[in-house]
Amino acid sequence: MIPFFDLKTYNQQYKNEIDAAIEQVLASGRYILGEQVERFEHEYASYCGTTYCIGTGNGMDALLLIFKAWIELGLLEPGDEVMVPANTYIASILPVIHARLKPVFVEPDIETFNLDPEKLDAALSSKTKVIMAVHLYGQLADMKAINSFAKAHGLLVVEDAAQGHGASGKDNKKAGNLSDAAGFSFYPTKNLGALGDAGAVTTNNDELAAMLRKLRDYGRSTKYLNELAGINSRLDEFQAAVLNVKLASLDRDNEKRRKLAGFYLDRINNQKLKLPFYSGAQDHVFHQFVLRTPERERFIGHLNKHGIGTLVHYPVPPHKQKALKPYNELSLNITEQIHNEVVSIPLNPTLSMGSLETVVNHINTF
Repeated sequence: MIPFFDLKTYNQQYKNEIDAAIEQVLASGRYILGEQVERFEHEYASYCGTTYCIGTGNGMDALLLIFKAWIELGLLEPGDEVMVPANTYIASILPVIHARLKPVFVEPDIETFNLDPEKLDAALSSKTKVIMAVHLYGQLADMKAINSFAKAHGLLVVEDAAQGHGASGKDNKKAGNLSDAAGFSFYPTKNLGALGDAGAVTTNNDELAAMLRKLRDYGRSTKYLNELAGINSRLDEFQAAVLNVKLASLDRDNEKRRKLAGFYLDRINNQKLKLPFYSGAQDHVFHQFVLRTPERERFIGHLNKHGIGTLVHYPVPPHKQKALKPYNELSLNITEQIHNEVVSIPLNPTLSMGSLETVVNHINTF
């Protein structure tokens, strides 16, 4: 049996360090916004190359807090439009709605799965104020083109970097430092994962960082004196301690992911399948290795029969979800084709080359 992702085995390599880190938190007696969070915020900002990192309770809240902060700072107002990738997980869209902003869905490039900058102009209106870029499956969106368009039209840019930890462009700038602000998730299965929910915002903007720190903590900067109607979304000490342990290995693990992906790209040879686009650069950290096939169900059944786990990221596009009923009538053909055809195969740093060979052999016999 080759599971899609054996999270228990992956985390076992960190057991001694995590145990020691948790003991340190327990001994400190401070479990919310203490030394571990301060350390992680400093080190992750340094890693991303940003001035600030603000820990949050999860990745969706990280995005929500960015929008709320921009509203408080007078840069946005309810009803403003945010151009969003149509091809993403619903967690990218919900923060826009919860901030009382309006998502405008933009189709992807079918090769990269990411937002197609050439389609931005058609989605632009007088109400457009923000472009959201999602680094889907670990591959950077075309930030050069997106930022160029945003600058020309006076728009803010936010990255949903929940799947892009450590991905970097040609100028070596990393995900999280390619926009006005970025939201990260550290859900346990991410390339940098906690042992529960956790998130963060990275930015170089002083005012935004200060506003985010208030909003994540009930809208206060002083205990019991609440200046704003904030929320409770704070990165806790235990999750920060785990992230501090794992951050040191992120680049090593990402490099292994690229190596394993290269093996798949070199060895998979089946005309029924479309392999993911990869330039060979550092701009992809392969959070997922995603194939496309119009025969998805039969392909999944074939691999399951041979004990190989798969997942579908994602079977239903956001605009077709019941939760987004006002958008159900949209016709987004590229997005819908992608969601009907994609399937992810095992790729994570715990996989042996022998396991990869087994996966490839069974894929090639499909």
